[in-house]
Amino acid sequence: MGKLAAKELQKMLKHIKCDSRVLVPPKIGFDAGVHRLGDQLLVVSTDPCTGVPLEWFGWFLINYAASDLSLFGVKPQFCTVNLLGPRSTDSGVFEEIMKQTCAAADEQNIAIVRGHTGMYDSLKDLLGVCTVYGIVEPDKLVTPGNARPGDLILCTKPVGIETLTNFVLMHPKRAGELFGSDRVKEFAGMVKLQSCVREAQQLAQGGCVNAMHDATEGGFVVALNELSEASNVGIRVIWESIPIPQEVLVLKECFGFSDEQVLALSSTGTVLAAVPPLAKQRVVEILNQLGLCAYFIGEFTEDKKRCLIRAGREEVFPVAVEDVYTRLLSVEG
Repeated sequence: MGKLAAKELQKMLKHIKCDSRVLVPPKIGFDAGVHRLGDQLLVVSTDPCTGVPLEWFGWFLINYAASDLSLFGVKPQFCTVNLLGPRSTDSGVFEEIMKQTCAAADEQNIAIVRGHTGMYDSLKDLLGVCTVYGIVEPDKLVTPGNARPGDLILCTKPVGIETLTNFVLMHPKRAGELFGSDRVKEFAGMVKLQSCVREAQQLAQGGCVNAMHDATEGGFVVALNELSEASNVGIRVIWESIPIPQEVLVLKECFGFSDEQVLALSSTGTVLAAVPPLAKQRVVEILNQLGLCAYFIGEFTEDKKRCLIRAGREEVFPVAVEDVYTRLLSVEG
């Protein structure tokens, strides 16, 4: 995948000077930044979009950044958009992507404020960058750094839904051979599960979560480690409680992935959250109303250990594992 290793990213971040106006500066595990705007807070998130099916490019472009903002308990209100491509890009491609982008922004009542479009010899593929921002009251802000010991670990969607859906879209023939045509059709219709805007906003508005993170690049492995690190708490994850689709196990067997790589599968749109035990039933109700399930896969702990419990035995929760998403989607056939 495309992210720098944490230690390399930290070298970059150290060059950013502290500023009293910035409440949440760029830092590992935080996918949005926060600065003061009078008595309110302005929350900002920016994300790239590349290597996705062309017919969904604009939708992904908006929803990647909007999802990160929503995980902070913020409704996306405004955005800027950059659309870049190789010198040979036909102008009609840019127009089609812009139509998709505007439709996706309209779905969420996000106003597009500014943007840039260009073609460059140095680029080999389409690249979009979207920056989304919104205003929130200070007491409504949710950050990855507020999970508390005793909070339950909530998972809103199964492991690898993004990987399965995009594998089906990009390799329909191979997917049909592995999963069957009916399941291929089902997964092809799940693209919008790669956004967590609705559930993140409603969970935050309901006061049901102390912290949230999207299981994107690096999947559950990166998200849970970053929540643990940001909140200075431990995690205790029960392997048997993790929702793993049968199709993920088929891919695991076919391509020889390890259990750890399964946990690291990119699962964009899947929220991992810290839920106070008293809010458990309310969380179930909110997610059910959205057509989603609430999976409780463990808890955050006081002792700082990061554990995976499998068949009643304690293991160390994985820290650095390859996310095989890119390798999987680049297979031939």
